[in-house]
Amino acid sequence: MKKIAYSKSSLKVPRRIPANEAKRITSKIEQYASDPKSLANNVKALVGSPYICLRVADWRVIMDDQANVIDVIKIGPRSDIYE
Repeated sequence: MKKIAYSKSSLKVPRRIPANEAKRITSKIEQYASDPKSLANNVKALVGSPYICLRVADWRVIMDDQANVIDVIKIGPRSDIYE
């Protein structure tokens, strides 16, 4: 399993959203860290950026998947995460 590192802004989001949504997002991030192939349909590379995007219902998680560490850059709703 890869280590997960959260940015300051990505740590604030789960505190502001409903608990069930926050739990779902963190569990999907942990699932991706343990087995990236299990979520292959929900992960896409961002065009013009070195980051990847994990889709969790109406939420998006922008991540940087390096060798042994997954850096969670940003978490937000689908409507404004790409701005």
